[in-house]
Amino acid sequence: MSPVQSLNVALGARSYPIHIGPGLLADTPRWLPLIAGRHVLVVSDANVAPHYLARVQAALARHVHASLVLPAGEQEKTLQRFGEVMTALAQLGASRDATVIALGGGVIGDLSGFAAACWMRGIAFVQMPTTLLAMVDSSVGGKTAVDLPSGKNLVGAFHQPAAVIADTDTLATLPARELRAGLAEVVKYGALGDTVFFDWLAAHVDALLVGDTATISEAIARSCAHKAAIVARDETEQGERALLNFGHTFGHAIETEQGYGGLLHGEAVAVGMVLAARCSAALGLAPASDGERLVELLARFELPTAIPPGLSAEQLLARMRLDKKAVSGAIRLVLWHGIGQAFIAPDVPEHTMLAVLRDT
Repeated sequence: MSPVQSLNVALGARSYPIHIGPGLLADTPRWLPLIAGRHVLVVSDANVAPHYLARVQAALARHVHASLVLPAGEQEKTLQRFGEVMTALAQLGASRDATVIALGGGVIGDLSGFAAACWMRGIAFVQMPTTLLAMVDSSVGGKTAVDLPSGKNLVGAFHQPAAVIADTDTLATLPARELRAGLAEVVKYGALGDTVFFDWLAAHVDALLVGDTATISEAIARSCAHKAAIVARDETEQGERALLNFGHTFGHAIETEQGYGGLLHGEAVAVGMVLAARCSAALGLAPASDGERLVELLARFELPTAIPPGLSAEQLLARMRLDKKAVSGAIRLVLWHGIGQAFIAPDVPEHTMLAVLRDT
């Protein structure tokens, strides 16, 4: 069995651990002491719950606990489902020292964390991500939110978890498409700031695609270390943390325009990174050859690199204007000077973005 890797998100009194490795859901001495109060609500979804909910419930035998199982999918990350979590907390009689456990992927983590942020103005929650994408991205950093029909993650709060318990055994039940979508977020860390990691990924494509435990664990740990360091320096995205949105403004526009029922989040981010690279090249800020290397790596991971057919460039641009990363009505993009050299660009001409959207 591979050893557990642990690191810390350093936020002073609100610091918390990230544990990565096999068998962690059953390793109750590691995470059960994090549950401070009597009341615990476990939130999961219909795909994950049949596999893992029972073992988490068994560990909570001495607590007053309840479970809420929601339908799976990004289209369920709504204010209505948020209301169901709040109702479940009320029915549990959850006090201010209650804990919410998010057992699932990024949708469950975002939704549960937002509910924890709002219940009695903020209670503890523990992230137990079961998808690669959630392990390397959404479970770390305290961004919680729900979507609106007009845009993704528009209603939310910064609320840090008490811990992240990333049991890599759960990836064994992850569909291959979901695993590949998670790898897009892993590639992002190399693309935005670590050429060595980018090259390491290129050398380990085959092992990552088959879910080799040691290789996957290393990729997760290195991705989380990148994000933890950035979050520690810029918790609420006043500056550097915005770099983590590389590919996301384009990607979120695609997700929203498809009604959250087309590309998976990671797939949309893969396309978004390609668009950001091409936008950088179009502005003379980066060599086109680096964008081609990015396309090649994403294609090796069997990820999409072009906008799905039938989407209007003008409509995508309109979605981007409403993205929460826009400032004073201006679209703020994360572009790059090449692999490992991302930067924040607050004033990209809209005609350039439109040309890139039309040409892809």
